[in-house]
Amino acid sequence: MTRQTVAAGCLVAAAVLALSIGTRTDAVRRLRGLGGRDGSVGRARPAWWPDSIRLGSGLFGLAVLVVLGGWSGLLGGVVAAVAADRGLRRIEPPAARERRLREAADLPLAADLLAAAMRAGASVDRSVLAVADALGGPLADRLGRVGRTLLLGGGPQEAWSHLLPVPGAERLAGAALRSSNSGAALAGALTRLADDLRADRSTAAEAAARRAGVLIVLPLGLCFLPAFILAGLVPVIVAVLGDVL
Repeated sequence: MTRQTVAAGCLVAAAVLALSIGTRTDAVRRLRGLGGRDGSVGRARPAWWPDSIRLGSGLFGLAVLVVLGGWSGLLGGVVAAVAADRGLRRIEPPAARERRLREAADLPLAADLLAAAMRAGASVDRSVLAVADALGGPLADRLGRVGRTLLLGGGPQEAWSHLLPVPGAERLAGAALRSSNSGAALAGALTRLADDLRADRSTAAEAAARRAGVLIVLPLGLCFLPAFILAGLVPVIVAVLGDVL
């Protein structure tokens, strides 16, 4: 068995492992969704995720070691394994991506519901708990922690920090902290915040649609330009050179 065969086998095994990671993550997410009442996803990274990454990185490093051989192959394999490990750890699991997108999508509605509850006369902690119970989903879990922390006497900064991992929630937490420090009404700020979040989401969607249009045209250009050169310019250049030479 040649070195190239062993290296190719290691690379194929690493690719199959990477595909199985994504498939298994989706399966775990679906099972957890069936088990919960709101279909929320579980932990962002399953317990087997680091082991799978280490195994894939080791296979990649082994492929480099087999191809190069000797001390240079050993050094190159170690460097390749470390680089692959760091690169794979930066990849966001499908479950974490779905959770992040769903939390960001539910945030404007949560701000509107909080504003409505506070205008009805409920306290901040009761409003947050009521919205968490009515909203459902992964954002409801974070809001529930915020409400319970406030209800048990925790400080506003500690309580609202549970929302900081959600994209855009730092503005909601900042408005809540300013209200707790100055005593200003929070309902109006939350209503304006919800409108701003929806506007930002619409702008981001429009920008993504424009980028998609450019990316769709790019493969067509990459295919058309070589064909145009080969079919249009090359015969003319060959004919001119034939006449000149």
